[in-house]
Amino acid sequence: MNEAKLFNRWEMENIKVKDAGLIDYVTVTPIIVPKTGGRHAKHQFHKSKVPIVERLMNKLFVSGHKGKKHKISSGHNVGKTFNAARIVSGAFELIETQTKKNPVEVFVAAVENSAPTEEVMSYQKGGIMAREGVVTSPQRRVDLALKHLAQGTFHKAHKSKKPASRTLADEIMGAYKEDSSASFAFSERVRREKEAAGSL
Repeated sequence: MNEAKLFNRWEMENIKVKDAGLIDYVTVTPIIVPKTGGRHAKHQFHKSKVPIVERLMNKLFVSGHKGKKHKISSGHNVGKTFNAARIVSGAFELIETQTKKNPVEVFVAAVENSAPTEEVMSYQKGGIMAREGVVTSPQRRVDLALKHLAQGTFHKAHKSKKPASRTLADEIMGAYKEDSSASFAFSERVRREKEAAGSL
């Protein structure tokens, strides 16, 4: 019996997560169509069992808002699973063409590279607001990486002739190469960690 391949094209069986802290939070279980139908939605923290590619597709539904009074919004993407799958598969095709590697492996490495390890927490101390650098939990690291990859993709594609699949491929490739000028997600990791280091 043949093993399941993502979109019936890319193997996921031998993909390894190199960051030891993220192994339990990045699921690369072989699946053909990355859509589990929300079977883990009612259980807290069980989103880590959802395939990482499906989590990226879910983030593309509502990648976030930007600008004064949410001038740029992505709420109109909600529920369009076919469009999200088309964007992701198109991006993976471009990545495979550029790198000659399995695009799922490149994507997982990009998530690891853009997952911040530290960030700043604000709390009230007396009459002032104090800021302190804290270690980011593994679950939140993956959440932030996916969020920033989706936001970087959406904002670069907004009012642009460049298709979303191309901007997603560029965003993933930038994070994979650890290039802060090409990847919003990686630049956000650098910014957060610098901010945390400066608050010590």
